Amino acid sequence: STADIQTTLRRTQGLPWVNTIAADSSGHSFFSQSQVLPRITDELAQRCSTPLGRATYPSSGLAVLDGSRSDCALGSDPDAVQPGIFGPGRMPTVKDAPYVENSNDSAWLTNADAPLTGFERVFGTVAAPRSMRTRGAIEDVSAMAAKGRLTVGDLQDQQYANRAPAGDLAAADLARACTALPGGRAVGSDGTAVDVSAACGVLAHWDRKVDTGSRGALLFDRFWRRATAVPAAELWKVPFSAADPARTPNTLNTSAPGVTSALADAVAELRAARIALDAPLGDHQGVVRNGKRIPVGGGTESLGIWNKTEPVWDAAGGGYTEVSAGSSYIQAVGWDGSKCPVARTLLTYSQSSNPKSPHFSDQTELYSGERWVTSRFCEKDIARSPALRVVRVHEHR
Repeated sequence: STADIQTTLRRTQGLPWVNTIAADSSGHSFFSQSQVLPRITDELAQRCSTPLGRATYPSSGLAVLDGSRSDCALGSDPDAVQPGIFGPGRMPTVKDAPYVENSNDSAWLTNADAPLTGFERVFGTVAAPRSMRTRGAIEDVSAMAAKGRLTVGDLQDQQYANRAPAGDLAAADLARACTALPGGRAVGSDGTAVDVSAACGVLAHWDRKVDTGSRGALLFDRFWRRATAVPAAELWKVPFSAADPARTPNTLNTSAPGVTSALADAVAELRAARIALDAPLGDHQGVVRNGKRIPVGGGTESLGIWNKTEPVWDAAGGGYTEVSAGSSYIQAVGWDGSKCPVARTLLTYSQSSNPKSPHFSDQTELYSGERWVTSRFCEKDIARSPALRVVRVHEHR
């Protein structure tokens, strides 16, 4: 149960940095930022910060304290497992909300309908812009919660939905601005005029997804990586509002310096790499295993992609030729009224790092095909597995 999980977290305080999200078969949900954090209160940071700490603590939550003063010691919470760290009672926690969600952001909008506030700065920011991935996830998860009566199949569909929230916000405006460019040309960051007219239709017809077959996704991705270097105050017409954090900022400011030049640079880059502007994403984003190329969907976090893929760009190699990070262990779990959970899992990197193993790329290929592994918990489920093999191990005496 989620209560068991909370009890264990309180008793052990055994997690150095990750969040915990859980649900149980009784309908309870749970989130906790139950991390081992030094007991740095805002009051302590204000009183004991060095000049460097006075700059770093408000901006990043990184404290630099005056170690020469005994009154600047970290202190202790009565429920902490050891002195110098925060106790469980001071951790951001949500219980029994209609949904809980976190996409490597602070706990503030774990449930956007009931934001978490009142915690020390070291736990993360509040009332500040969220990542595009957090914004997209809030939209998707809140919609799923509103629908209700979800199945494991719904969770599986969400994993591979591959919607690009940044594309939903910006692609149409960019396509219109592209069409309006005099002579269909934009000036790149190096001052070179680039014919971008062919990109206008590609952007307009892109399906706003990062599936392996999505045409225009690669072009927008290469544009967006440059466009996000434009300060947010210039990039968006509607600024961030803490009163509407999941939907702001919005409305691309196509007249901002750097926006059309980012498009020109992206077009020039793809042409130099001999990649068609409307090439399917999977033709130029994948991994190689034992000489076999495996196309991979998903996209970078700045696009807001749920199915995160952080690929490595190699223009000479034909695009994104490897993946450095992203979706790793994935699970979709639920209950159907029986004693056993219904679970579908996937390890995107596959189970073995040995190129000679049959499990070196098997689940990576499943991931490429948007498929899953059926996890079997109960004996009857294990016995029904067509791949069941029983090995009896004994000790020689």
